[in-house]
Amino acid sequence: MKFTKKDYLTLYTNLVRARKYDQLFVKRISEGKLIGFYHTSEGGEAPGVGACSFLRKDDYLWPHLRGHGAPHMLSKGIELKYYLAEHAGKTTGLCAGMSSFHFCAPEFGVLGWSGSIGSNFPISLGWGIAAKKNGRQQVVVSCFGDGAAGRGTFHESAIMASNWKLPIVWVCENNKLSMFVSFEEAHPTEDMADLAHGWGMPGVVVDGQDVVAVAQAVNQAVERARQGEGPSLIECKTERYQAHSIGLPDHVGAKTRTKEEIEALKDREPLKICREMLTKKRILTRKSITQIDRDADAEMAEAIRFVDESPDATDPECLAPALFAE
Repeated sequence: MKFTKKDYLTLYTNLVRARKYDQLFVKRISEGKLIGFYHTSEGGEAPGVGACSFLRKDDYLWPHLRGHGAPHMLSKGIELKYYLAEHAGKTTGLCAGMSSFHFCAPEFGVLGWSGSIGSNFPISLGWGIAAKKNGRQQVVVSCFGDGAAGRGTFHESAIMASNWKLPIVWVCENNKLSMFVSFEEAHPTEDMADLAHGWGMPGVVVDGQDVVAVAQAVNQAVERARQGEGPSLIECKTERYQAHSIGLPDHVGAKTRTKEEIEALKDREPLKICREMLTKKRILTRKSITQIDRDADAEMAEAIRFVDESPDATDPECLAPALFAE
């Protein structure tokens, strides 16, 4: 796929939006305005944005847990004010405020989500069977981390997808940390994509900090799937600038990551990489950068207003209509 100026701007804009939503979620949970917990996506937004910005509305998507899937879903066209409302326990949320971050947006091909690590693989396999049978050239994009890739369900689902030539793109967002365990300690090879050879599918390693590189690799795999040529595995080498979840220690094994380590990772910050690339291509200007920031800030402000004015799902007068309205 050859990107147009509009395509490049879409990728950069979605990166900006993803970062600002992440910052908003972190702020809201620190204020006690979100239910449960939050896994920040800071530093690792590019795989979700790159993988999902050019999908069709009817393609199936399993988002990764980083940012609770916000980079993926906003890129696919879902208005995240409804997702923020879900986290806040509001009746206007995607699941009427009853699920926290276990979301569902079926009109956008997001048919549900689970916190059980590795559960995405057999479910995505089922979606792949449905997509192949309905004959509409739909694809499934299933996103997961390096930790989930250690589950047996991955091997089982990948080999079945390959045998049946299902239209699935497996996108591994490898931040090399799992929850607390380094990739080197958990896997015998340098690249997760090496596994693809044994399953009879293409395995591609891509710079997961470069949203354009991710989009190019995933788009190629999506087109291959649409043409009936079967699944692919895309491994995005990415980073995580915060702990696994807000409030947890930022450990790798028994050691805490230092500020110096984190700052070194930020030398390859996805927004910076994309901004510099598009500036050199004369696609972005100071004026357009400022405007994109302003538009994203306005979107955040509207999301805050929407959520704060929405009824609580625990309100007895709101609960039954939200759950049982036709």
